[in-house]
Amino acid sequence: MTPELINTFNSIVASATPLVIASIGETITERAGVVNLSLNGSIILAAMVGFVVALAADSALVGVLCAMAIGALVAVVIAAADIELKQDQVAIGFVLTLLAADLAQFLGQNYTRIPGPQVLITPLPLLSDIPIFGPILFRQSLFVYFSYALIFGVWFWLFYTRPGLAHRAVGERPEAAFARGTNVNRLRYLYTAVGGALVGLAGAAYSLSVKPGWSTPPSMSGDGWIALAIVIFGGWHPFRVVLGAYLFAGLRALASAIQRSPDVNIPAVLLNGVPWVLMIATLLLVSSGSIERLLRVLPRPAQKWMRNILRSDPPAALGTRFEQQ
Repeated sequence: MTPELINTFNSIVASATPLVIASIGETITERAGVVNLSLNGSIILAAMVGFVVALAADSALVGVLCAMAIGALVAVVIAAADIELKQDQVAIGFVLTLLAADLAQFLGQNYTRIPGPQVLITPLPLLSDIPIFGPILFRQSLFVYFSYALIFGVWFWLFYTRPGLAHRAVGERPEAAFARGTNVNRLRYLYTAVGGALVGLAGAAYSLSVKPGWSTPPSMSGDGWIALAIVIFGGWHPFRVVLGAYLFAGLRALASAIQRSPDVNIPAVLLNGVPWVLMIATLLLVSSGSIERLLRVLPRPAQKWMRNILRSDPPAALGTRFEQQ
């Protein structure tokens, strides 16, 4: 593999990391039955707060912690509006994403294009020297390494621990979970806050690593909507969600490379829309049952494996309010 290709894959992993973190955060929240539609605004606001606080405190760590607190706060407002005020999650989330994005641009207007602290690339000893995979996966920032641990940690938590079973239960069958002694709304608050904190961390990953600094309009605008789409594309499963995030980042990189090529004359709008078209096509294939007919040509074990990969069923109680008696 040529050095240029290795550098391309390295940049894809780096640029996909905020999407990975935000999508996993939203997966945690939606697995508990809450829809956090404020992702786009939360990421933008957290990116601004993370950068400004890091600049003021001269500490990237303090900026990251403040960004996570902002993401958690916005998410908890949605949970509180649903549980305490009996308001619609989707409507509140949509209002908050607009409010947070506008607030970020207003409060951050004096900090545009100012150099500040960054989370630098930190190669891992020994691992970064592995041929091909080392330069791609292990010559990255701490955000990337955290995303690796997050993927496997959330997967293990959801499917191989008792608390993870309760986590999924409050999003699938909250009545049954409550009957077994689980405090459904308390867990929904908890996992909404955790997921929101990860969304805030994704914002900090943009302004302190992937796209250092703050600008108006924000360079990461729209990525919150992409993260929401990736969660659906990934069928609310951590591994498939991550696959969607890397696929989207790869297609973005491909579109950018094609735009820079003097031999190809394709409108930029069409190239930028390719990732969305592929996601929509995949979801339509799965939901329409067409994929079942395509899978019949495969051996039976392969059919089962592919169905598990392509399955896209939301948590049964997603977006519904639970009234604890």
